[in-house]
Amino acid sequence: MIIIVGIIIAFGLVMLSSASSIEAYKSYGDSYYFFKHQLVGLIMGLIIYWFFSRIDYHKWRKYAWLMLIFSIVLLILVFIPGLKSDWGRAHSWIKIFGFSLQPAEFVKITFLIYLAAWLESRKNNLSDIAQGVGPFLVVLGIIAGLMILQPDIGTLLIITLISLIVYFVGGGRLKHLALIIIAGIAVLAVLVSINSYQANRFKCLINANLLQYKQDICYQVNQSLIAVGSGGFWGRGLGASRQKYAYLPEVKGDSIFAIIGEETGLIFSVALVILYLFFFYRGFLIAKHSSDDFGRILAIGIVSWITFQALINIGGMINLIPLTGVTLPFISFGGTSLMVNLGVVGILVNISKHGRGVKITNYQL
Repeated sequence: MIIIVGIIIAFGLVMLSSASSIEAYKSYGDSYYFFKHQLVGLIMGLIIYWFFSRIDYHKWRKYAWLMLIFSIVLLILVFIPGLKSDWGRAHSWIKIFGFSLQPAEFVKITFLIYLAAWLESRKNNLSDIAQGVGPFLVVLGIIAGLMILQPDIGTLLIITLISLIVYFVGGGRLKHLALIIIAGIAVLAVLVSINSYQANRFKCLINANLLQYKQDICYQVNQSLIAVGSGGFWGRGLGASRQKYAYLPEVKGDSIFAIIGEETGLIFSVALVILYLFFFYRGFLIAKHSSDDFGRILAIGIVSWITFQALINIGGMINLIPLTGVTLPFISFGGTSLMVNLGVVGILVNISKHGRGVKITNYQL
């Protein structure tokens, strides 16, 4: 698993250097501006990885309630004047001592730790409304409400998906899970209907080539499809992207997969998807051989988060699902995201160390 993550990060650094070079030179006069900042995030992330890999993951269970409170406080910080830093349409960033941070990235892991500990303690009562599914929905509703106010629907989708997966793994009933999903779809439909920006993304999914949409609300997805399509099987060549010349928005962020497809082609794009899927497979083995339910739930939550976020990002870039604005794990520019992602890999490593003593070999299920 560590080797897989290392390959993705190394490949990501190369692609970020290429994808961001034009924007970096135009904005800062340095083609490697974003690449250098990502290296700083990587170094800090490796320190965080080392720290979490050395700390017994069982200790985090004792601070579950604090993790929940911390999650709520982090999401409230983005509304405090003097701390909040708006980015586009969303109010999901804060500035501390000149550094920009996205609190929702930290909430993914703090809220997950809380859920893993809570589900382990309630595994025999999850079918009970008052003791199980009811409190689960209340807590998830609080987190979701704060995310909607930002609004950050992409991150909300990831957190909700992780929560439902660990709820099922922790022993939740399929009937309750189905009702929660139906209710969630209904809430999403309401949000889309009252938010033209979100509604437009669904219009692009249905038909991105409509003339009245192509140069306006569907511009990003159309340029992404042009980039991926023009890459063909082998790609235009490293550094030879045309879309990064201010045609495709957010080439260093959520659109970086389109540049990967354009420069390296279908074969490397598919190989990247396979790496994310293999990461999930290795994480599944770690969860399977965990010594307790807390480790099992936590491991499944982490690998589901990384893998599904990657698939959601890639799906948006090739118009299989609406664009969500989520980043590509380990690859997109962003120090906060990279540090958190490496931190949770450290937790996975520690869970593996404390496994049941069963040697995990390739293709052992």
